[in-house]
Amino acid sequence: RHVVSGGAGDPAVAATGLAAAGGADSLAVEEHHLTVARHRALRSVAPGLRLADVGGAVEQLRVIKDEEEISCLRIGAEITDQALGELLESILVGRTERHLALELERRLVDHGADGPAFPTSVATGPNAGRRGHRPTDRRVEEGDFLSVCLGAAYRGYRCEIGRTFVIGTAPAAWQIELYDLVFAAQRAGRESLVPGAACRDVDHAARQVLDSAGYAEALPALTGHGVGLEIDEDPQLGPAAMGKLDACVPVTVEPGVHLPGRGGVRIDDTLVVRPEADGGPELLTITTKELLAL
Repeated sequence: RHVVSGGAGDPAVAATGLAAAGGADSLAVEEHHLTVARHRALRSVAPGLRLADVGGAVEQLRVIKDEEEISCLRIGAEITDQALGELLESILVGRTERHLALELERRLVDHGADGPAFPTSVATGPNAGRRGHRPTDRRVEEGDFLSVCLGAAYRGYRCEIGRTFVIGTAPAAWQIELYDLVFAAQRAGRESLVPGAACRDVDHAARQVLDSAGYAEALPALTGHGVGLEIDEDPQLGPAAMGKLDACVPVTVEPGVHLPGRGGVRIDDTLVVRPEADGGPELLTITTKELLAL
């Protein structure tokens, strides 16, 4: 057993020491996850061992999920839908983004999640529709767009849902128009999720709906991404994405438009790619996508 200053208790350092002791001459490492400190610790226990980059081989093996993994994602999505549904039945006006986000995360755990799959985003008014918005102390006001993005982690597997609502009053004409447009883009992306589809074509299907309406500058870099043990995995659904979709690959489809100073809309589902013979893409996040006035 090798104990190294700075690396004591590190299983990677221990494994490297055992490999060197067993006569190995090289060791595969994931350079994109290897810190300088850990690299130094590996070198100190096995100075003669050649370290070879394994690249994204492990991530590629994780892209296609088996039915047990998909079942964990399905249960996580059910928990997420429950938490969101309960929030929609409560009084929202006057409460802060931060308070609502914390309440959603508590509800996820109450319903059986390990915890949130990622930091919950609640965005109101001019913040709405902004991807990755971190909640602030802004309070919900009548007439606001409210966009929420959350997900449960269940047995290590992470899913994602995003919805946008209007607070209090009937939505304004510009809100209805923008919502309908993002909904159409999201539907186009969902409908293109078939085995063999190019990842960039899924992005293009959603993006062109928004591009053609003049929102090219307001769009996120990606239409979606894979989910699993991490909330952002391969495949990436973007304009420059390489590769094609396989069956049993869970992905998000999450187009959105954010207009500075006004707010915006984001609609986000987790789905599993399935062949048409099996009914096409399986929608895991089933909370309504109607534009509700809460």
